[in-house]
Amino acid sequence: MALLIQKFGGTSVGNIERIHRIAELIERTCQTGNQVVVVLSAMSGETDRLWRLAHDVTPHPDARELDVLLSSGERVTIALLAMKLRSRGINARSFTGRQVGIVTNSSHTRARIAKVTADPVRRALAEGVLPIVAGFQGVNERSEVTTLGRGGSDLTAVALAATLQADRCVIFTDVDGVSTADPNVVPTARRIPKLSYEEMLELSSLGAKVLQARSVEFAAKYSVPVEVKSSFQEGEGTLVTHEDVDMERAVVSGVTGDRNQAKITVVGVPDQPGIAANLFGAVAGASVLVDMIIQNVSHQDSLTDISFTVPRNDLARAMALVKRTANEIGARSVEVTEKIAKVSLVGVGMRSHSGVASRMFQTLAREKMNIMMISTSEIKISCVLDEENLNKAVQALHKEFGLESPRETGKIH
Repeated sequence: MALLIQKFGGTSVGNIERIHRIAELIERTCQTGNQVVVVLSAMSGETDRLWRLAHDVTPHPDARELDVLLSSGERVTIALLAMKLRSRGINARSFTGRQVGIVTNSSHTRARIAKVTADPVRRALAEGVLPIVAGFQGVNERSEVTTLGRGGSDLTAVALAATLQADRCVIFTDVDGVSTADPNVVPTARRIPKLSYEEMLELSSLGAKVLQARSVEFAAKYSVPVEVKSSFQEGEGTLVTHEDVDMERAVVSGVTGDRNQAKITVVGVPDQPGIAANLFGAVAGASVLVDMIIQNVSHQDSLTDISFTVPRNDLARAMALVKRTANEIGARSVEVTEKIAKVSLVGVGMRSHSGVASRMFQTLAREKMNIMMISTSEIKISCVLDEENLNKAVQALHKEFGLESPRETGKIH
């Protein structure tokens, strides 16, 4: 008998009809003799609705109270599903993040998990009860409600799987797995049967929306096998697990595009030790993620320009800090470029195949696209381009690296 964690996203519980459908799916799993723990998101669009309500009340809602509000969406779905399963003769019981012992730090709206006890879930399973857990939420050491950021229900599911030593964590969503590109952009994109944790982490952080990046980090750390499957159709999905030899045969596993990018350039920065530390220390202190960094040094006047990218939705917060720091360090000015995007290639095969970067640059040059910034790792190459060129770049690279499929196999991130 296996223990399975089944997580259902917002589209999977988007209305009562869909809740009926996943209740049938869960019942079929139980009939195989396996134990099941279910993790749910709020109904599709509900978290956005609550966010808008908060900002209708005040432009700058208190983060603590915002978490109290946002966490209510999952309470609705866990109670509704528990009612439905009980009506079908399944002894189901709903649990909030607090009740299952998900303890986080106090970074409201983007809290990080400190520990998971899950003792109430263990007791429920021992009593023959099917636990239904609210994703996306926990409590801090002061018992204040916290939320885990966008996609946080994925993290809840993986954390429970690790704590309970589950055999597999299955993420049910509206796509049939992870694809080689977004089929909305590349209709011939195909489903990838298996990915390494490293590849999935890169894809998630570079724009693929199938799994939250932090959940992949957690899965890798605790060796939790994660499978992405469709809630709406039968068939195989994508298994995310440890790297194996077969994975290295493909030079590139996928192409991603990310429009949530903005570039900040600090102009005329004194070229002195500690300047970069002051600048990026201020940004990091506000929990703003910095991706690519370029520094250009002028040998004539001992000044440098520093450019870096941040998520576009963090731009206003980052700019306030950067402008203040720029004044403190004596920089000339701060410039912003918003209409940019990032295109990336990901694949563990890059470790053993040379020339990937050259082919990427040649392909973009052939399409007459200017590259503003470049960053690389062992299994990733990313380029910043004009936003208007993003879809064309994804399509060209997908074709260049032989990722085309003769038929459309599903939708993606």
